[in-house]
Amino acid sequence: MSNDTLAIILGGGQGSRLFPLTATRSKPAVPIGGKYRLIDVPISGCLHADIRRIFVLTQFNSASLNRHISGTYRLDRFSSGFVEILAAEQTPDNPNWYQGTADAVRQAVRHFSQHDAEYELVLAGDHLYRMDYAALVDAHRAHGADITIAAQPVDPDTATEMGIFRFDRDGTIVAFEEKPKAERLAQIGQSIPAGSTFAIHSDELPFMASMGIYVFTRRALIDMLHREAGIDFGRELIPNALGKYKVMPYLHRGYWADVGTIESFYEANVMLGRPNAPFRFWDPERPIYTHLRHLPTSRMIDSHLTGSIVGEGCSLKGCHIADSVVGVRSVIAAGARVERSVLLGADFYEDGEAPGDLPALGVGRDAVLDRVIIDKNARIGDGARLVNEKNIEHADGDGYFIRSGIIVVPKNGVIRPGVVV
Repeated sequence: MSNDTLAIILGGGQGSRLFPLTATRSKPAVPIGGKYRLIDVPISGCLHADIRRIFVLTQFNSASLNRHISGTYRLDRFSSGFVEILAAEQTPDNPNWYQGTADAVRQAVRHFSQHDAEYELVLAGDHLYRMDYAALVDAHRAHGADITIAAQPVDPDTATEMGIFRFDRDGTIVAFEEKPKAERLAQIGQSIPAGSTFAIHSDELPFMASMGIYVFTRRALIDMLHREAGIDFGRELIPNALGKYKVMPYLHRGYWADVGTIESFYEANVMLGRPNAPFRFWDPERPIYTHLRHLPTSRMIDSHLTGSIVGEGCSLKGCHIADSVVGVRSVIAAGARVERSVLLGADFYEDGEAPGDLPALGVGRDAVLDRVIIDKNARIGDGARLVNEKNIEHADGDGYFIRSGIIVVPKNGVIRPGVVV
């Protein structure tokens, strides 16, 4: 076990951009890929890097996240390894909730400083990617850095939504700007200067953006948290650290997605079934771990599937599924068409008739779904059509929401038979 590094995973704020998926759960607990949760990505990366002391900081709707972590990551009780949730708490010194990424770590200092570690690995809980954290920490150590920030090449449009670095020719970060406007990017031109010895850029991806992944030498982190009054790493503490600390980049050129919005969450899911998808949960040596459910294999009768992923324990009968993700325990009835949609599945099987006059759990007979996200335990009645016929971008309806043109049925939601959206 790597005893010199402790991981801190930031659970994020209220998750309003992911509503209604975050109505009853925190962002890291949102299901993804048919069987996983977002928190599984950074935790699995830590375990593969032999980093086994992991804190998860959260403050909103943490009950389901707590259940998932306590039921999934039971580390060896004869070692010092743990995965522990630190929920925001009022104290005599600070009665406030977490105000930002840096403030969350500042409030948690009293917990993680009790554990000996030379380095603190700070991660986000709502990103989808693969990274060798051991190599990241090794690079930090080799450079003698106080702070190392993972950086990703991006195009100008994406750069306006992220924090952008500028480097000197040796690779030291000399400037950082959070979400610069297009006019400012035109002035900057590119992040890496011509003639650099550490990397080059491409014309399509001229800017290097922060991935929100940091390695801090502990003494530098604690010193910075005490000296700087800011509440957010990206907007305040990192820009203020330049010139005071040695801040180095760690260049990452693989797939990475921030799934903090409904649109980005949807795109990250539906791409999983495509040929040569840039990200896959399966890996022969570095799998993504999740809760072990002991579910049966899925049953598919007279159904047609293409470009899709189906989780365990599903029952598909006489249906058509294309370019979709079908989560665990999903039930899809005869004649249903599910296209370009994400079904998060169910937490239980329904034994017998549905209660009262509710439709059966799952997707009913002859229902049609296109560009839809169905949260867990939802009921879609027979003949319902969720296709956004009017191309509405944003709306709150009876039993559904529309965000970025995507229809979202919330957890335990009900769409009555024959309803057309």
